Amino acid sequence: MKKIVLSLFAIAMFVTCTESDDIGESVGTSDDFNRQAMLTNWADNIIIPAIQDLSLDLETLSTDKDAFLAAPNQATLDAVRVSWLEAYKTWQYVEMFNIGKAEELNYAFQMNIYPTNSSDIKSNITSGTYDLASVNNNDAVGFPAVDYMLYALSNSDTEILEIYTSASNFDAYKTYLSDLVNQMQSLTTTVLNDWTSNYRTIFVNSTANTATSSANKLTNDFIFYYEKGLRANKFGIPAGVFSTTPFNDKVEAFYNKEVSKVLALTALEATQDFFNGKSYNSLATGESFNSYLTYLNTIRQGEDLSALINNQFNTAESKIKLLSNSFSLQVDTENIKMLEAYDELQRAVVLLKVDMIQAMNISIDYVDADGD
Repeated sequence: MKKIVLSLFAIAMFVTCTESDDIGESVGTSDDFNRQAMLTNWADNIIIPAIQDLSLDLETLSTDKDAFLAAPNQATLDAVRVSWLEAYKTWQYVEMFNIGKAEELNYAFQMNIYPTNSSDIKSNITSGTYDLASVNNNDAVGFPAVDYMLYALSNSDTEILEIYTSASNFDAYKTYLSDLVNQMQSLTTTVLNDWTSNYRTIFVNSTANTATSSANKLTNDFIFYYEKGLRANKFGIPAGVFSTTPFNDKVEAFYNKEVSKVLALTALEATQDFFNGKSYNSLATGESFNSYLTYLNTIRQGEDLSALINNQFNTAESKIKLLSNSFSLQVDTENIKMLEAYDELQRAVVLLKVDMIQAMNISIDYVDADGD
């Protein structure tokens, strides 16, 4: 369940957003747009293929992890790092879909809470007794925890390899890394199996315009992810937007130190692709937010809303491309550029959370949790 914590910014944004809508209130259908076609495109061409790809990437990660643990050396360490990054990039296409089994399992919380808690990880390894599914371990599992296990156990690869081969408790380190990857794989399999065996049918047939229907719920999840998971977590929090100082350690993939920009760009691309209904595995597009707004002939201050949103995504992307590959380094050396990227991402929040929502007659069912 999403945490509900008000910040001054969120209050201001939310007041703007709710002048004409009540939180969680069901609303009546006001147009004849084919919602089922949109839901079908989302499920069959975007969501399920993305989760399937993530599942395959995690299988590769698991295989490479097993090879590394069987023979820890530079080559096997490099291989597991590569497969970790590939799976992490694919995760950027999946994280926004917090619906169905994913919501039930708190899937995103167990896959990508950062910064990871190194103290909890060390405690788990030392004790050898832990429940990785516990909410108390949400910040000691998933991609960020694997990041720590592959990059941060020591200052050099040679010393990291020694921890996995000759340290007094090297078996405990091996077990924890193995358990982390196995849990990620198991969670993803559970979510995927639910979509393909049961939830897909429920999802595409929930076509009403109510607070609990598929389009309304996923629209809220999409905007929440963009506002919190992308805008705030990847940029706002490390840049110090919601605090008195920046936090260079609160970036994604902190210990790798080279890929936070790659992950952020991938996340923005995934967001824009979903907005436009672009298939995960091809260039084909189907019914989407974009086509819905086109159907409604939604104009904002004399301009097409869909075009405005896409243009803003593109502007934000251009700002992100100016950043260092390491957001931690960017925060330390020239944080103003992080803040400029955040500002451009924020401009799209207004277009999505106010204009798009009002045009589609959907109510926002959350209050953002900036800075928590």
